[in-house]
Amino acid sequence: MATPEFIRAIRATAGHQLLYLPGVSAVVFDDEGRVLLGRRADNGRWAIIGGIPEPGEQPATAAVREVQEETAVHCVAERVVLVQALEQPVTFPNGDVCQFMDICFRCRATGGEAKVNDDESLEVGWFSLDALPAMEEFTVTRIKHATGDGPTWFEGAGQV
Repeated sequence: MATPEFIRAIRATAGHQLLYLPGVSAVVFDDEGRVLLGRRADNGRWAIIGGIPEPGEQPATAAVREVQEETAVHCVAERVVLVQALEQPVTFPNGDVCQFMDICFRCRATGGEAKVNDDESLEVGWFSLDALPAMEEFTVTRIKHATGDGPTWFEGAGQV
């Protein structure tokens, strides 16, 4: 997996200890209403596209960049779907431990052909909502919230 340079610099002194990081994810739809998924190289599971913003990078810009880098699909961010602190830390194969605050965007594809465009995916493709592959609950939840026009979903005190 491609680790951003600023994370490598932190890891040089922090080692493998838990880092709490921002994350972005993108539920990208094409004109036919299909969703873009990638089969992750690190765990072999199908998922929406996501990553870590660079320092100073706006979250929507990061989501659009990650989609293009990983799949060669160009898209625009349309709205924030969900904001969620993930409950469980992730331990990567190299021993690094991270926990993410995810901001998920609904995006619309504007061009490009879906293909594996870096080393983070084994496969990429468009899937009809009624023919999705097996996925983690993380992905299912985000797709579900992105299909409607409801308000941004979040957990927290005072939520109605």
